[in-house]
Amino acid sequence: MARARGNQMLWLVCAVASMLCVSSPAEGGVGVNWGTMMSHQMLPTAVVAMLKANGIKKVKLFDADHWTVSALAGSGIEVMVAIPNDQLRRMTRYDSAREWVKQNVTRYSFRGGVNIKYVAVGNEPFLKSYNGSFLKTTLPALKNIQRALDEAGLGRKIKATVPLNADVYDSPAENPVPSAGDFRRDIHEVMLRIVKFLRANSAPFVVNIYPFLSLYQNPHFPFDFAFFDGSRRSFSDRGIRYTNVFDANFDTLVWSLRKAGAGDLKIIVGEVGWPTDGDKNANPVNARRFYAGMLRKLTGKKGTPLRPGKIDVYFFGLIDEDLKSILPGAFERHWGIFRYDGKPKFPMDLHGRGRDRYLVAVKKVEYLPARWCVFNEEAKNLKQLAASVNYACSNGDCTSLGYGSSCNNLGARGNISYAFNMYFQMQDQDVRACDFQGLAKITPKNASRGGCLFPVQVMSGGRRAAPAVLVPVLTTMALAISWYIF
Repeated sequence: MARARGNQMLWLVCAVASMLCVSSPAEGGVGVNWGTMMSHQMLPTAVVAMLKANGIKKVKLFDADHWTVSALAGSGIEVMVAIPNDQLRRMTRYDSAREWVKQNVTRYSFRGGVNIKYVAVGNEPFLKSYNGSFLKTTLPALKNIQRALDEAGLGRKIKATVPLNADVYDSPAENPVPSAGDFRRDIHEVMLRIVKFLRANSAPFVVNIYPFLSLYQNPHFPFDFAFFDGSRRSFSDRGIRYTNVFDANFDTLVWSLRKAGAGDLKIIVGEVGWPTDGDKNANPVNARRFYAGMLRKLTGKKGTPLRPGKIDVYFFGLIDEDLKSILPGAFERHWGIFRYDGKPKFPMDLHGRGRDRYLVAVKKVEYLPARWCVFNEEAKNLKQLAASVNYACSNGDCTSLGYGSSCNNLGARGNISYAFNMYFQMQDQDVRACDFQGLAKITPKNASRGGCLFPVQVMSGGRRAAPAVLVPVLTTMALAISWYIF
């Protein structure tokens, strides 16, 4: 998922909201997005063992990191490897594309190797927030990667595609229904060329759809319309009744493809899911409801009104990632169906039969010592409190403290302790990370309270993820916490 999302069909959901207010797991094909933007990664081999134990047979990655990809060797799990957006320009040179395929695809193509099925060329490269940065490089890179796969003798088995955000298509504001859908005007020409290329190479169209964002971006959006279990709100389009935004969004893409002369093009939902923290609507109860409905749809092969039957879907995401950018929202670090330590967050049934149970957790996870960093109640000089909390949040993860989130009822001192502890844990419990000029102290007493978890971090699986870009986005929160004390 791109770190800054598009409006996820805001044109549709706002207008429709206005209209409305006036065998194996999930036979359709369930996969998961495995991101690794976390301060403490678990061993990839342990994660792969967990995937197999839960019967998850498809994985979508956001790069082609050898540490992760090699762990999938011999697993039989179908894999989509990826080329990040910042490498697309390099892929416009065929020699670079050929070398990339050699290093990241061909090397795993042997008996007992990695079952690579797709190469994702970029990730949501046409988001409006990118201001056309990848408009001229995406299609040439896509063509070169597919050519390199073909020349390597892998083109029949492995297809290159481009995961795209649902904001690449829209409908006019005066008629916001699926049948009025078409590709966005500013990218219409390049989208037609991409669709034509995908169809000619029997490659799928990969789209990311997020009903959660309909609620997040539009306070007037009908709540139940984001789920699958019988919304009281619905609307009709050419005799077809839509009861949820996922179906409406998906079928808008179907109409767009029809108008592009590719109505039969295979569609894969590259990302779909529900976060569990960081927003008033992001919680395990709503996530469990969303996934249950989606799994029933997949198992029943219900599809959508225009595409009944099997749908291939990758849930977003697998494990929480505490280094993701929170510019799109604090929920960005809480999309996982598993916690940071590989434990499932809520019961679910991947077969979609309503027999919910907790999925198998990652085994043999090692934790740092059971100790926490909290606010020192005996501290006298509080002049640096606001700056200290801001520093801790900017270099740690305070996303659970926001309004409606799991830890937003801690009170001022609880908020300070949470901020200090998150920084302390992300710094491998270095004693120097729990000082803040005497404002913090280490304690062996579990600081968790109520439904708010003060985590003890896991031991890194062998190496650290790339450091996050530190943005002091929580300055206001830090100041509010410190002022509240006085």
